[in-house]
Amino acid sequence: MEILAVVRIVAFAGFVACSGVAVASWVVTERKINPFGHTARLLRRISDPVMDPVERWQLQRGGNPRNAPWWVFGAGLVGAIVLVTGTEFFLRMFYTTGALLSAGPRGIARLAIYVAYEVLLWALIIRIIGSWFGLGRYRRWMRPVYALTDWIIRPLQRLIPPVGMFDFTPVVAWFLLWLVMKGLMGIV
Repeated sequence: MEILAVVRIVAFAGFVACSGVAVASWVVTERKINPFGHTARLLRRISDPVMDPVERWQLQRGGNPRNAPWWVFGAGLVGAIVLVTGTEFFLRMFYTTGALLSAGPRGIARLAIYVAYEVLLWALIIRIIGSWFGLGRYRRWMRPVYALTDWIIRPLQRLIPPVGMFDFTPVVAWFLLWLVMKGLMGIV
């Protein structure tokens, strides 16, 4: 069986497990079944080892522990998506690297262009997602992301004004990077 198929099965199984734990906890917490019955005790025995740390985490941050099932469900969903997407990315990089390295000096130049494009693309994506959560340029681990992307974003921000609360310069930057990468790949 191919690696990606196995990863997809594992990701789906993890998502189903997280969803099952979240539903089991929710059913007992919201009293959809008798919380003192046999079934509820069984469901709590299964779900409590996962839900207790999430509920404590919610309490420490001032949240409501009744939202813990939603956090477990969301973590399972996001974890599955990241696992599959990350595996696809690394497999694509592995096969592309192998193919380009076997093509000689021209392939090595193409590989350098491709890797530079991927690094800049991921830096743009991290910058966008970080801005959604209020993680700005002065956070220690966001500084490299801003250092990698400021050279293209800053000039575009002077040319393209934001539309309401939306800043389209990262999308324009991605498009320009893609054009430059395709142009350089055609030359090399």
